Amino acid sequence: MQDLEIYIRDLEAGTVSRWLESNVEQLQLDDSDVASVIKGTASFNNEHLNITLYPRAFGKRFTCLILEGGQLPWDSDLACARSAWKALETEIRCSPGAWKEGEPIADEKWWRLDSRGEQLVVWN
Repeated sequence: MQDLEIYIRDLEAGTVSRWLESNVEQLQLDDSDVASVIKGTASFNNEHLNITLYPRAFGKRFTCLILEGGQLPWDSDLACARSAWKALETEIRCSPGAWKEGEPIADEKWWRLDSRGEQLVVWN
């Protein structure tokens, strides 16, 4: 199973489902209230996807979006973040590379995509 993980600043209700509708099939995601954890499903290339939104990740302003499945619409967190930035027009952050649970974080830099462009930054 593969996964993609991005962080969305100041997420507004309904925006993730509107964005994902054009990238996946059979979307089942009720993001009309983004104050608590939301779980949903979809498919991509006939493969099942799990979708989870975690509000208040890295402080109160970011929501973590995780997509998990055998095949995903994007080949990296950064590609997913770029698509989200174009659709949502709010700051998006993601890890600069592959990381697995339990591994130490080698570098504290993250990709930040916003009106200033794409930059590697320290999260704070």
